[in-house]
Amino acid sequence: MTKSEGLVVPDRVYTVSELTQVIRLDLESNFARVWVEGEVSNYRDPGSGHRYFTLKDKDASLRAVMWRSDAARLKFELKDGQQVVCRGKISVYIIKGEYQLIADAIEPKGKGALQLAFEQLKEKLRAEGLFEPARKKKLPLRPKAVGVVTSSKGAALHDILHTLERRGARVRVLIFPAQVQGEGAADQIVEGIDYLSGRAEIDVLIVGRGGGSIEDLWAFNEEKVARAIFRSPKPVISAVGHEVDFTIADFVADIRASTPTAAAEMVVETGEAFDLKIENLARRAQQSVRLEVEGLRHGVTVLAQNRIFENFRTRVLQLGQGVDELEERAREAIRGEKDKLAAAKSRTAVAREKLIARFRKAIDDRRATWDRLVAELNGRSPLQILQKGYALVRRADGRPVTTIEAVKTDDELRVAFHRGEFLCRVESVDITKVIE
Repeated sequence: MTKSEGLVVPDRVYTVSELTQVIRLDLESNFARVWVEGEVSNYRDPGSGHRYFTLKDKDASLRAVMWRSDAARLKFELKDGQQVVCRGKISVYIIKGEYQLIADAIEPKGKGALQLAFEQLKEKLRAEGLFEPARKKKLPLRPKAVGVVTSSKGAALHDILHTLERRGARVRVLIFPAQVQGEGAADQIVEGIDYLSGRAEIDVLIVGRGGGSIEDLWAFNEEKVARAIFRSPKPVISAVGHEVDFTIADFVADIRASTPTAAAEMVVETGEAFDLKIENLARRAQQSVRLEVEGLRHGVTVLAQNRIFENFRTRVLQLGQGVDELEERAREAIRGEKDKLAAAKSRTAVAREKLIARFRKAIDDRRATWDRLVAELNGRSPLQILQKGYALVRRADGRPVTTIEAVKTDDELRVAFHRGEFLCRVESVDITKVIE
């Protein structure tokens, strides 16, 4: 006689509830721990937190349920069409008289639960736009204070502090000790990010730990950590694991560093790159000033070579001397600003704008001076008069003739117009005619 026959009394009339209870006890006794493989279908996730679905293969189907307490431990989301292996016990849903599997553990078939959970969350956050480059914040040019969320006992903190010290970085470091592995680690990391990102003096955050297995790094794959990084008002550097390790935190962070050491290097290199940019800007500005001055000098030299300007050669040379003085003053101004910049690196952004403004003003002042001098030179130039139709009369030796009394019959004179000149001989002189 089987076990079930021992539970049922022959010739007794049972109610439906009684018979169902007997069957439930029999099933639970014989199938208290069983593994079942199948495809998930008809999956439901109501507000109660329980999970309902059906396991099926090509020939049969089995109702299944996972209670909320067990479902909270799932690392991945169940979906229709997934091939899974469930562990649990067989029982009976008394109201409908249907037997079902009460699952207490579920694993995806062919792929680890953690890897599947990683891929599912990655795709979810990508669809929400948390990985978009346009949403990522830039690192500050020269941070004054850096917040670090990591274990106070791990190698990651030592590597960060050692790198900053080795590079001579003048930066304040605020540390939020957090558990980075195991139960509760994600909550502590979130608390650290929220706390440090809310402090006004913090310019950038480093969140990380050393390398490890996917289980060791799992806290940085939690959705709550990803969303804490995303909502941080301060830029976040993710420095989790070694170069081959990627976590969800890496994708959400504003910048990803392969190691904690690399994260510290990034903080320092940002300021050094800005200093180099300032030096290049100063060099380019100085070259621009020199080229402009040389161009202006060349233009004056061309004008000075015209014979009409022989009487103004001394004036031109003096103007050239003035240009040299202006150029030297510009160089001194640039050198002075660079010295000020080196003495006040904590205010580099303000100094940069001030330097650019002074460069522009210096160039505008020199341009205005040149415009005034050229206008003055043109105003004194005989060419301006000759362009109106007048002529310049000189003797054959080049001396100018300024009065009619200086002209005699048979004198040879050179008459110059705006363009060209001719040689003539005086036939007669009449000093009685006056041009009115």
